[in-house]
Amino acid sequence: MTQRGKRRELLADAAIEVLARDGGRGLTHRAIDREARVPEGTTKNYYPTRNALFGAIAHYLAEQHVAALEALCAHIPEDVCPDDITALYAAMLSRMSGNARSQFLALFELHLEAVRNPEVRAVLGELSRASVDTAVQLHAAVGRRIGRRGAGLLDAGMLGVALSTLSLPGELVGDLGLDDTEGLTRALLTLGGTRDEPALEVLRDWAG
Repeated sequence: MTQRGKRRELLADAAIEVLARDGGRGLTHRAIDREARVPEGTTKNYYPTRNALFGAIAHYLAEQHVAALEALCAHIPEDVCPDDITALYAAMLSRMSGNARSQFLALFELHLEAVRNPEVRAVLGELSRASVDTAVQLHAAVGRRIGRRGAGLLDAGMLGVALSTLSLPGELVGDLGLDDTEGLTRALLTLGGTRDEPALEVLRDWAG
């Protein structure tokens, strides 16, 4: 990677942290310079406008996400089973509110920006399509069929649960069972049409 490429990556990582911590209003060139510990004016030289900043963050997150999904699909074990898929999505849910918290908070801010920003909306569309394609491929690998609508519902449900987990009071998250990642995953997979059990039965089990 070139020095310029490394600097762009440094600024993108810093911008994600600023966006996650301070929201869209706090996303300024100076804030990113401070977060990245670079001379004032560096970020503005690379990304002159706020639209350029949002576009850069969206592209950077999408590239990381798509690359991770492609790597996952390229290395599906031959003996993968349905329980492995459930465990994978449960781990994803945990990661959204755990060690990838900043990335997903930034992603939610990007979703808000996408309502008014066509470029960001297009990039998030690519990210969502990659998630849907991955869900279809993973379930095909274990002999289960999931349509694109079902995979889209699964993806939207995962994002919705993560957003609630990150934004609601902790005691309410526990009271509502939103910290039950395995149970939630089974429910979401059922809604997506990927499990053999009757949907109402699985949802009833999770809801207690």
